[in-house]
Amino acid sequence: MNYNVPQWLIITGGLGQIFTALIYPYIRHRVFDWYTDVKQLRPLNQEIAKTYGRYIQGLNFSFGLIALLLPMELQNGTALAVALSGLIAAYWVGKVATQIAYYPMYEIPKKMLFKIGSYFMNALFTLFALVYTWLLILNLSLYINL
Repeated sequence: MNYNVPQWLIITGGLGQIFTALIYPYIRHRVFDWYTDVKQLRPLNQEIAKTYGRYIQGLNFSFGLIALLLPMELQNGTALAVALSGLIAAYWVGKVATQIAYYPMYEIPKKMLFKIGSYFMNALFTLFALVYTWLLILNLSLYINL
């Protein structure tokens, strides 16, 4: 029986991750007015917050690029495939868990576009978590049977 993750699903996940990286500045600026809040921090803390924002954006873009360029290598059962799929799975599972645990306490602006957007983004995050967890399980099973 074939338990491989379909290549189209990995590529779809990759495109979605690149999308999240590209839309991230819009969400920070237009939805959350993030820069207004960051300006209230001391200068060093402002730079730290901006740096972490760029890390998130860079990771999302990089994970997406890896999925687009190396979809078969992400599920070939090598030690590197286990490590990389495990890293990306942990990243997205952690994001979804954080989203569930903490974000409901906060309000998203009431505009319909933002409300629909939040459902869409949460669906994407869940997709990423599921795809990479599936890849991790597949890679672990292949690696252990090597």
